[in-house]
Amino acid sequence: MKIVIVGGVAGGMSAATRLRRLKEGWEIIIIEKGPYVSFANCGLPYYVSGEIADRKELFVQTPAKLKQRFNLDVRTCSEVIDVSPTDHQVIIKNEEETYTETYDKLILSPGATPIVPPIKGLKAADNVYTLRNVPDLDRIMAQVNEKPKRAAVIGAGFIGLEMAESLRKRGIEVALIERAPHVLPPFDEEMAAFAAAELRRNGINLYIARSAVEFADGGKKIILDDGTVIKTDLTLLSVGIRPASGLAKKAGLATGLREGILVNEKYQTSDPDIYAVGDAIVVNQQVTGQGALISLASPANRQGREAADVLAGLTRRNLGSIGTSIVRIFELTAASTGLNERQAREAGLDIAVIHILGKAHAAYFPGASDMLLKLIFHPKSGEIYGAQGIGHDGVDKRIDVLSTIVKSKLTVFDLPEMEFSYAPPFGAAKDPVNMLGYAAMNIVEGISHSIQWYQLKDELKKGKVLLDVRNRTELAEGSFPNSINIPLDELRARLNELDPNLGYIVSCHSGQRSYIAERIMRQHGFKVWNLDGAAALYKVVRPEDMHFS
Repeated sequence: MKIVIVGGVAGGMSAATRLRRLKEGWEIIIIEKGPYVSFANCGLPYYVSGEIADRKELFVQTPAKLKQRFNLDVRTCSEVIDVSPTDHQVIIKNEEETYTETYDKLILSPGATPIVPPIKGLKAADNVYTLRNVPDLDRIMAQVNEKPKRAAVIGAGFIGLEMAESLRKRGIEVALIERAPHVLPPFDEEMAAFAAAELRRNGINLYIARSAVEFADGGKKIILDDGTVIKTDLTLLSVGIRPASGLAKKAGLATGLREGILVNEKYQTSDPDIYAVGDAIVVNQQVTGQGALISLASPANRQGREAADVLAGLTRRNLGSIGTSIVRIFELTAASTGLNERQAREAGLDIAVIHILGKAHAAYFPGASDMLLKLIFHPKSGEIYGAQGIGHDGVDKRIDVLSTIVKSKLTVFDLPEMEFSYAPPFGAAKDPVNMLGYAAMNIVEGISHSIQWYQLKDELKKGKVLLDVRNRTELAEGSFPNSINIPLDELRARLNELDPNLGYIVSCHSGQRSYIAERIMRQHGFKVWNLDGAAALYKVVRPEDMHFS
């Protein structure tokens, strides 16, 4: 059996090495367009920052080592320019020649390519880069080593934030431009607000809801859609990626969402002898059951291995992915799994949302830091659609647990049953994930009723009154205009000051004390809603609507 694999790195190399472990006698050829077939793609920004000091650390395997250990025929700087499914042939072009190679089975792992928007003056700009591979990195580092004073990053997604941080750590002044309403577009607005605050705290100049419309002076100036001019010595374009499906389309293979390659449960394309894996394929979004493009290293590695298993005769199914991701933003960590709130609504799902503010470990143990967790779920069944977290420590642990919950199709009723390893330096007896479950169960069972931060203004206009149950000294940290303040511990004795004919929205710092206040008031006949996330959330996402003293 002769297998030709187009593309290395995550999906292609996982397929190749797994195939060799299963089939010693098969001929396996990997055709890689670039000079490096196995490198740490996700580590590239951290070489820019200097955290990875040795460039050699980015390389996982070389063609020589792959030949020695796995007997793989790796051909770098070689591009497959055409496929003939009828003849089972690929046409390969390298620096010296163009030739034909036959195959019994073909695996496509071409990855994705950066989107380069048609910005006026871009062709004349000689200081604008994208970052997708090692040659890109080398070009960027050549300019970084010239010690530029100013840099701009266009696009505030994962790579954009990592590069903004990395360039800032080099002592470079950084402007971050994002045309969406907030940084980290895959996250919901209120969660991304914490990331924006951290970026500003570290000296990143943010230009949100702005678009770059022109490069001037050979790329030294960026003109935004509102007329703002940004001076820059180096610019990184990070506005997104698209499936590198050109070869597949040329071969007549079926494509779908944004021209991603369509595959079945065995990773077969519309040609049964051609398989595809990685960033170029349309996957099943396991929460919605709809097609999606999820460009992440972990799914790509899994897909490569599973495609190899299928070819070797093992029973495997391409189940899809839920899109679990994480990014560091200076001292903060932001992570998510499943659907965000916008995606859930666009999918037509009936949803409820809760936020809880927890600690990375026991509050009384030194160094306990806050983390904000958000859960999106069905308000009746408790089915979990997605989660997000942001904080200094422990966010990865909680989102990984919640990812497992979503993958396993468990519900909010299962969250309190999760058993975590606990000692004061590592967690809390009631872990934040447990607390998410308790809070969500209260919503599902009708014990608590909440409103979201973006509903507050409209609800107050309808005549509801905001009751703040924080202690008076806490109000200096940010108070709600036209609110009533009755500290929780005084509430029972002062219920006579409240009008039972009015509706009350109760808030505190995190939502815990306001929930207690809600339960007290409801059992005394008041109409009450808890402000989800409370002041700790609201003052970050809408600081202009609060008073600070």
